[in-house]
Amino acid sequence: MSERPRPQGLHPLVSAAANGDIPGWAVAGENRRAHMSRVARLLERWGRELGLGKDHIARWRAAGHLHDALRDADPARLANILPGRLRRLPPRAYHGPAAAALLLRDGVRDRDLLHAIRWHTLGSRKFGTLGKALCAADAIEPGRRGRRGWRKELRARFPLEVDEVVTEIVRYRIDYLLRARQFVHPRTFRFWNSLVNGS
Repeated sequence: MSERPRPQGLHPLVSAAANGDIPGWAVAGENRRAHMSRVARLLERWGRELGLGKDHIARWRAAGHLHDALRDADPARLANILPGRLRRLPPRAYHGPAAAALLLRDGVRDRDLLHAIRWHTLGSRKFGTLGKALCAADAIEPGRRGRRGWRKELRARFPLEVDEVVTEIVRYRIDYLLRARQFVHPRTFRFWNSLVNGS
C-alpha cells in the first residue's frame, strides 16, 4: 500500500491543522480536542515508522486534528451542510462528511485526506493507507477507555500489519453492534468485506 503522489506544498488550512490549529467552523470541546490531538500524535508516529515524507506526515497529523472537528455539533445543523444522499446516514456519522464538505468548500482538494475524514466512522473499501490509519488511530488512541491492553498491542502492530490491525478493529466494532442489536451500516460491511477479501 502506498500514498498517492501529492503536489508540492499543502493547502494553508491543512498546514494549520497539522500544527493543531483547526478551522473557525469547528465545534469541538476540550475533551474532543484532546482526543483529536492524541489521534494526530499517533498518526505522526505511524507515519514516521512507515518512512513517509514530511508533507505526508503533515497530512496525517492534519487528518487527526480535523477528523472530529464537528463531532460536538448538533446533527440537525450538520444535516444542512450535507448533500441529500448523505443525509440518509446515521446522524452520529454526519460529522465526518460535514467536515469534509466544509474543507472542500474552503479549497482543500486532497482527495485521500478528504475521503479519510469523510468516512473515518463507517469505513470505506476505497481507503488507502491514510484512511485505514485514521480509522485505526481513532479507535485505539491511548486515551480510549476499556480494553487498554488490546489497544496498546494494536498500536504497536499497526505500522507492520496495517490491514490485519484494521480488520481486527472493524471486527470488534461489528461484533459490538451485533451484540447490542444495533444497526450496522452497509458501508461498514463493505469495508469489512474489502479487508477480508484483500480488495
